[in-house]
Amino acid sequence: MGVTKTTLFNDTQNELAAFAKVLGHPARIAILQYLLKANTCCNYNLVDDLGLAQATISQHLKEMKQLGIIQGTVEGVSVNYCINPEKWLELKARFSELFDGYRPGDCLSC
Repeated sequence: MGVTKTTLFNDTQNELAAFAKVLGHPARIAILQYLLKANTCCNYNLVDDLGLAQATISQHLKEMKQLGIIQGTVEGVSVNYCINPEKWLELKARFSELFDGYRPGDCLSC
C-alpha cells in the first residue's frame, strides 16, 4: 500500500478527507444517527440497539472521537457520548461548501 501524500493538499482538503473516511462506514453512520436522535447515550445502549459487539462499538466511537465529531463524559463506569456541536457545524459547512461548488451545466463537454 502506498503512502498518502497529504502534504500535497491543503488543511481543508485533508480534514474533509478525514471526515469522509470516518463517515465511510455504515456502523459509524448508524451510531451518528442514534446520537442525533437520542442527543446522548451510553456505550452499552449502542451495543443493545445496533447489535454490534462492545469492542466494535468502542473502536468506532474512538475513531469519531479522535476527529472531534463526538465527545464523551465519564459517569461512573460508563461513558455518555454526544455530538460535538461545534465540530458538527464545521463538518456540515465543509461538506456544504464542497457540494455547493457544483453548478449544473458546468461540464457540457463530458
